[in-house]
Amino acid sequence: MPLPMVAIVGRPNVGKSSLLNMLAGRRISIVDPTAGVTRDRIQTVVEHEGVYFELVDTGGYGIVDRDDLGDHVERQIRYAVSEAALILFVVDAREGLTALDQAVAEWLRTSNKPTILLANKADAPNTLIDVGDFHRLGVGDLMLVSALHRRGEDELKERIVEHIRPLAEGQAPEDPVMKIALVGRRNVGKSTFINALAGQERVIVSEIPGTTRDAVDVRFERDGRTYLAIDTAGVRKKNKLADDIEYYGFHRAELSIRRADVILFLIDATSEVGQVDKRLAGYIAEQYKPCILVVNKWDLAKGRATSDDYGEYLLKTLPGLDYAPVAFTTANQGRNVQAVIDLASSLFKQSRTRVTTAELNAAIETATSENVPKPKHGVGKLKIYYGTQVAVEPPTIVLFVNDPTRVSQTYERFLTRRLHELLPYPEVPIRIMYRGRRVGEPTADRPGQGKARPESSPRKRKPAQPRRASQSTKTGKKEARRR
Repeated sequence: MPLPMVAIVGRPNVGKSSLLNMLAGRRISIVDPTAGVTRDRIQTVVEHEGVYFELVDTGGYGIVDRDDLGDHVERQIRYAVSEAALILFVVDAREGLTALDQAVAEWLRTSNKPTILLANKADAPNTLIDVGDFHRLGVGDLMLVSALHRRGEDELKERIVEHIRPLAEGQAPEDPVMKIALVGRRNVGKSTFINALAGQERVIVSEIPGTTRDAVDVRFERDGRTYLAIDTAGVRKKNKLADDIEYYGFHRAELSIRRADVILFLIDATSEVGQVDKRLAGYIAEQYKPCILVVNKWDLAKGRATSDDYGEYLLKTLPGLDYAPVAFTTANQGRNVQAVIDLASSLFKQSRTRVTTAELNAAIETATSENVPKPKHGVGKLKIYYGTQVAVEPPTIVLFVNDPTRVSQTYERFLTRRLHELLPYPEVPIRIMYRGRRVGEPTADRPGQGKARPESSPRKRKPAQPRRASQSTKTGKKEARRR
């Protein structure tokens, strides 16, 4: 059973996003003085006194959007209100009652939904005088809050719980089995892909680049299992970021990569891979994240290249993601969307796989017998004694060697490629760490590695020489003989 939904509604720039962040206890929505920053529905799960509910931030009602997306934003607001069990109607205590506030109140009255009227930014000494006009709206009891200073937070949570407790089962929602982040440059079809997963217009889709500004979490179910998809803002070159909003969106995309289990890296089949794509690929590789290269709009690329040719092209242009499988989709028609989710589940399973030490060392022995490490210029020859897997997500392997500085990049690439081929995680990144043998550490036989012999034999200690008598002692002996 879905959680009861609480929707935050109001005209632009009254502090709805700040209110969501306050109630959630963390920064989720972008907060910026620019009106109309939020366009999509931003949702998060909140808990208070053992009661869980889904809190939804919406765009500003009546916004004049600079990209002419006002109708799309309003449709998202209406959907949130229709699904909500409770409305938080936010007004600005500093600016007082406006005609647009009255228009929102008039519309909300037609929804027949329980409503709490919140006068936000109520942190000035004369606030009690300024908010008197809001009683004329006639929608719910008035409550003073300040999202910036967390004024009224506990009281508001208690009032929310009073309304929704009969609808809540009292159980925590199931954690998603997998978190999937969709990243890519602007206008590659991320939002369309998200809507295909959700089975509804969960986020705004437009031909205008940069429609999505924030990271939007969307829960969806497949075969009775809950997944979390994260739609992110399209990435541009740093020198082309138009304003702070795009700057926030870029860093939210990086954050989404870090918190996701699997990355869907969307690439537009109708255009060449650019610097932004390469930069994203480098960041994904740095974070050791399982990744699928999703070539979207494939229906528009027919006749230009085969899937094999395009796969080779990606391998050459994005060498840091050579482990990543490639999928071809047409998101606006739902083609291969489910296949991509199935593939993501496979990568997630691979990333959590752990092999035995014997299995790992057998693979290491195979690789080193095929390509014996050559002496690195100036530092000598590398010797690998044995290895062990110490972690998962990503699979992390520690190799015990004679000297970590003797590992060349060329040999590390070879070894990583062969371990991908020999071990049961062929399509996810492998992190390899090197540890030099400590002084006095035993060098017994290791599985698959033969006997680990020391670099050189220890020096033989010379037998102790008898101490020479001091000059004063010799003088004393001579005197004794004279006597």
